[in-house]
Amino acid sequence: MSHCSHHYDHAHDHSHANRRRLTWTMGLVSLYFLAELIGGWWTNSLSLLADAGHMFSDLAALGLSLWVARLRLQPSGGQRTFGYHRAEILGALVNGALLLLVAGGILRESWERLQHSQDVLGPQMFGIAIGGLIVNLLSLSILHGGHQHDLNMRGAWLHVLGDTLGSVAVIVAAILVWCCGWTWADPVASLLVCLIIIFSSWNLVQESLSILMEHAPADVPVPEVAAAIKELPGVRDIHCLHIWTIATGLRSLSAHIVLEPDQPAEPLLEDLHRLLAERFGTQHLTLQIETEGFSGCEAGSCAMGRHPQPESVP
Repeated sequence: MSHCSHHYDHAHDHSHANRRRLTWTMGLVSLYFLAELIGGWWTNSLSLLADAGHMFSDLAALGLSLWVARLRLQPSGGQRTFGYHRAEILGALVNGALLLLVAGGILRESWERLQHSQDVLGPQMFGIAIGGLIVNLLSLSILHGGHQHDLNMRGAWLHVLGDTLGSVAVIVAAILVWCCGWTWADPVASLLVCLIIIFSSWNLVQESLSILMEHAPADVPVPEVAAAIKELPGVRDIHCLHIWTIATGLRSLSAHIVLEPDQPAEPLLEDLHRLLAERFGTQHLTLQIETEGFSGCEAGSCAMGRHPQPESVP
């Protein structure tokens, strides 16, 4: 089996498992979203309503993640030479943006509630929040294992993690309202939920945009890759070096390699593939072999791959 087909089968198996995880989680979250929505209205708790709002965004995010997991199963072909691998990144970006919008709405409502405090039913708020924490912990355990190597699943997992931490904040606020009569604890808990959501979603949006802009992965130093290639016996120079991520776990590299005179290409190609796969984790390589008298770059077509050189001082 070729390396490319093995990667597709591996991604196919992961996608099926992720679909099951997402379906179960959506069922749990749907039930408790309704419970928190009704409970927040009954107890007049903004933090419960904020948590319910976050759960609604979770449902939208989980639905989007499920759709992306299904889409990724479609093979490449025709004009779609990379298939639908990038759907994972788009799903993660939308999830992150949705989280930021939810956080903005909660932040505004929390500030207004701090200015004008209202009575809250502490015991009922506490009981509903405990139930929400249990549901969120179950959801996290279901999604665990699928989020480490998939940015789309990580977006869904972060939604549920934010809800879990939000439930803890609501429980603490409920205790303070119930035992001490501190009604301000309710909007303060909502503000804490906002900070959690903003922190997790901002990182997700940044990482998604970095992949869509085809930046090199953060853990792959481009100058170090170029230096490692040039150190191989038989390599005179390297240019047009590009490293990018197609989807989580699928990295690509393309480069033009200039050989020393009389250097056979085949053994060097084997060394290059071994070096780049084992040391830098690149799975998809495209290498153009050149000689000193021939360069595949014409009319500045390789300018993107050249690092600027310092100007000489007269």
